[in-house]
Amino acid sequence: MRRFVAASITLIIMLLPWMAYADIATLPSMPALTVGQAPNGAQTYSVSLQVLLFMTMLSVLPGLLMAMTAFTRIIIVLSILRQAIGLGQTPTNQILLGIALFLTFFVMSPVFNQINEQALQPYLANKIDFPQAISTAQAPLQRFMLSQTRKNDLGLFEKFSNKQYASINDVPMTVIIPAFVTSELKTAFQIGFILFLPFLIIDLVVASVLMAMGMMMLSPLIISLPFKIMLFVMVDGWTLVLGSLASSFAV
Repeated sequence: MRRFVAASITLIIMLLPWMAYADIATLPSMPALTVGQAPNGAQTYSVSLQVLLFMTMLSVLPGLLMAMTAFTRIIIVLSILRQAIGLGQTPTNQILLGIALFLTFFVMSPVFNQINEQALQPYLANKIDFPQAISTAQAPLQRFMLSQTRKNDLGLFEKFSNKQYASINDVPMTVIIPAFVTSELKTAFQIGFILFLPFLIIDLVVASVLMAMGMMMLSPLIISLPFKIMLFVMVDGWTLVLGSLASSFAV
């Protein structure tokens, strides 16, 4: 009996690869990663290739969000503001990231609406092909980035590319993106410097008063922190900072 059971199990194990192959052979085959030719002469991509490209875009989405939107300027200004007040980790990094993300979506909503109306919805309705949708979606984003980019930064990276472009509309994204990031960093630090000045003055005044009173062993940060928080709350600082950040972008 044991030999019969062992022989049956061995036979089943030997037949498993053949059964699996038979089941796979009966399944409908999926289109390969191919690029075809549409009747109008444009290139068409198979569904599997489109899914692959979409998943690749999702993997690089955080980098695109930081490099091609208003996120960079907003998060840097909020981080400098937290350091200027002297609160350390309050608000936490998660809160600052949440504020920066939602304010970025608010600032970029006109651009996102144009991309949705001109590229995404026509592509979903099969009115345009995938390459045309990508090209159409790139135009509003390119206009936004160029409106925030300084001419000096754009000219610098254009010089590094060793190419001359007839008009600003001919500049590729490979030149616009680094120029845009450089301009955003400079603008963010300029705004941060202006925000830092009133809190720095409070620290200097408190340190001078403590020095005059002979209280040199007492840290000025302990005394100045409540005054800085009170000043920030009295002038409605969060509304002013977030409103100024949102209005600083030319959309």
